[in-house]
Amino acid sequence: MKSNLILGIETSCDETSAAVLETPYRLRGHVVSSQDEHSLYGGVVPEIAARAHLRSIDAIVQKTLKDAKCDLNEIDAVGVTVGPGLIGALLVGVSWAKGFAFGLGKPLVPVHHMEGHLFAPSLEDHDAQPPFVALLVSGGHTLLLYTSKWGEYELLGQTRDDAAGEAFDKVSKLLGLGYPGGPMIEQQSFQGCDRRYNFPRPMLKINQNLWDSEYYDFSFSGLKTAVARKVEELDRMGVLEQRISDVAASFQATAVEVLCEKTMRAVEEKQCFRVLLGGGVSANSRLKKELAKKLSPEGVLYYSSPRLSADNAAMIACAAAFRLQEGDIARPDLSADPNLPFPGLKERLARVS
Repeated sequence: MKSNLILGIETSCDETSAAVLETPYRLRGHVVSSQDEHSLYGGVVPEIAARAHLRSIDAIVQKTLKDAKCDLNEIDAVGVTVGPGLIGALLVGVSWAKGFAFGLGKPLVPVHHMEGHLFAPSLEDHDAQPPFVALLVSGGHTLLLYTSKWGEYELLGQTRDDAAGEAFDKVSKLLGLGYPGGPMIEQQSFQGCDRRYNFPRPMLKINQNLWDSEYYDFSFSGLKTAVARKVEELDRMGVLEQRISDVAASFQATAVEVLCEKTMRAVEEKQCFRVLLGGGVSANSRLKKELAKKLSPEGVLYYSSPRLSADNAAMIACAAAFRLQEGDIARPDLSADPNLPFPGLKERLARVS
């Protein structure tokens, strides 16, 4: 089968990224540029993100093509993140990809950002193929899926409020650790006691029924509030500085426990001992360690290196290669959609009484 060269473009949040993928898995060029400006504000500022993408996207693509040792005319198709994400940021990537693809007569393939995260581990481990239970955890999403094959996804659970990554960011800000919160919390946790504080484990109850609406869903806002109250209490006592690592470790342990337990419920129900971990939070070493331990000895855990766990264009190019095979070619009126539905996603069927 002839290989295709897919140019991937990713600008959904605060990373500007381009990649050239020689299908199926050879990554010939890949550049990711992170925007440091947001650390001053403790989170991503949408307008600043869009302007930063606009300033850098041309240079990022040109460097990627140079690294890949190919020119524009050799590209067979362009895959671009259409959503979900920040509308201004998304529009930069979509507009650039449309201009390039339609100007040179190349197919333009719209990609869902979270489907990209599903494909990321397969770039490094070609055995990361369905069927598997997938836990996608990022700054904007927390999804638990059963993937029977590429393009067919059963939604088991999702967050009802804050995403897991968002909770890490907010707790990091409460503790004065900075942005992004995930690496900051993890670094502090190595020095702390994870049993110092017993934080609530939302929607994780003993003897929950499989068809309880909370069985697979997540909620992190209550956990974040509990941490905020503990921080206020320790501050009043004048001991917060000495307890930051303990708070971080206890919070991380609680969040990881919830994520792992919900995932293992899906593993047991589906009798599928293959788990794929994706999204920025999947870089958390404790999450990977605890999931691998629970899956041992018969199960297997797939995940990406930190570079491919964060937002990147390599995963977008990989997802685009699949969508191109499926004939998902964009029309000229393609636009960004910050609330783009997950393609092929079906709600979990309710039990018939």
